[in-house]
Formats: sequence, C-alpha cells, structure tokens
Amino acid sequence: MPMRKPVRKVVFPVAGLGTRFLPATKAIPKEMLPLVDRPLLQHAVEEARAAGIEDFVFVTGRSKRAIEDHFDADTELNRTLEERGKIESLEEVRHSEIAPGRCFYTRQQVPLGLGHAVWCARALIGNDPFAIVLPDDFVQGETPCLKQMVEAYNEVGGNIVAVVDVPREKTSSYGILDVEKDDGRLATVRGLVEKPKPADAPSTLSIIGRYILQPEIFDHLERQQRGAGNEIQLTDAMAKLIGNQPFHGLRFEGTRFDCGDKVGFIEATVAHALKRPDMADKVREMLRKYC
Repeated sequence: MPMRKPVRKVVFPVAGLGTRFLPATKAIPKEMLPLVDRPLLQHAVEEARAAGIEDFVFVTGRSKRAIEDHFDADTELNRTLEERGKIESLEEVRHSEIAPGRCFYTRQQVPLGLGHAVWCARALIGNDPFAIVLPDDFVQGETPCLKQMVEAYNEVGGNIVAVVDVPREKTSSYGILDVEKDDGRLATVRGLVEKPKPADAPSTLSIIGRYILQPEIFDHLERQQRGAGNEIQLTDAMAKLIGNQPFHGLRFEGTRFDCGDKVGFIEATVAHALKRPDMADKVREMLRKYC
C-alpha cells in the first residue's frame, strides 16, 4: 500500500455573521465568545494541536480582526504580565499564540455556504489531506475528537467525518450518512444526503463539525454547484468522492455540544466549568441555587 500523507493542516471556517447571537456578535466574532475563559475558537485550535496539526488556516470575513489579534503575540501585554509577576496568566496568554509561519488567513467575501468557505482555503492546503473543524461544535472527551479521527485515518485512510446519532425528526437539520456497513465504531459510507426530510433519511447518523478530507474535494468544489439553501454545500462535494476513495463515519468517544445554539452554548459552558478542578465545586454550589 502507498504511504498515506499525514494530516498536518486544518481549516477553520469562521466567516459567519453569528446572527443567532446578536447583538453580542455585532462587534465580537461568534467564534470568540468564551467558554469560561477561552474563546470557542481557541478550544478548537487546542483540539487540533492535540491531533498533531501544524498549520492553521482561518477562513474569515469582515469584522473578524479579533481572531487574528487573539492568536498573535502581544509583546506589550506579555511584558506587563511578566513585570507584575503574573506568571500563570502569562503562560495562558502565550499558550494562545500560534507560532510564526504556522497561522494563515484568507477571506470568504460572499457567504455562499460551507463548501465555498472551504474552497477559499484551496491554495493554502495544496495537495495535502486536511482537517476541518467547526468551532460551533464543542466536543468534550478524554481523547480530543480530532485526535480520534486522525488515529482512525491512520487505520483506513481516505475521508473521515465525525458522526452522532440524532432523533429521526431532526435529520432535516444535518448531513446524513447512507451506510453500507457498520462495526459500531467506523461506518463505511456509500452516500451522503444534505438535510433530508425524516421520511427520506437513509439513517440517523449525522455529520458534526469535524472532517478529514483528501485534496480532491477541491476539484468538485471548484464547479461552484449550488445545493440546499442555494449554497455551495460541502456535503454535496464529499458525496462525489465516495466510490473513488475510502469514506467512513467515526462514532467518536465524547459529548458534542452545539454552541451555535444559545441553550447549547450555556450547557457547554456549564459542562466545561464542571470539568475544571479550580471551579467545579463552586459551580455546583452556584447551580444548586437555581435548580
């Protein structure tokens, strides 16, 4: 078998307007809303780092300058924290920085869908396999979700999407797998359907915001074909890879929180706080006052 190229690049599509969180997102990118003390996007970057990712590509839009500033080095802030002896805070700030030459930004000028956002990163990805992480999906688990996916990729190669079972009545909100065979962990995919009606859904296995894809996806995205919602759908392009390359869905170990939803964001914040030894007891005590 030929050697598989390792997954060393990741794309973060972060050009959205965050309309479900207005007016908070009028001046602050939705991806920069914090789970406790780290932005959603930093959690996503840390997950990618844990999976061995080296190059970070952000597909941004207007009013997203805060993303660039967050992952940059702030020498004045670092110097001030050091002079004041705030070493722990200094370490946290430095941990948020991405090394020079490893952080790349490109613009999606027109909101034409997730497939179009990924296509905007084509020159930065080149001919390498790459991951996609949607920061709206926060995954809590002992082993980071993307790391589990990379381990599965090293086993089977090709393309891999993270999946969860959803209630059938909610299939119209997700990309759904048509499964050929399933061992309970990895499902071999024979088709993908974007947001099918419950009666038409081939399964209840739903794709969440974690992908590992081969660069041939850009050949299909290049055609700029519109799909559901009159947008360029990533799911439609992925479907065209099936039959030509291995394609699997991975049931990852962990809990997924939809932080694109207000209640989901609150739930993720509470769940994350309860996992932190420095605040878990105080958060439980606080919750008892309201529950």
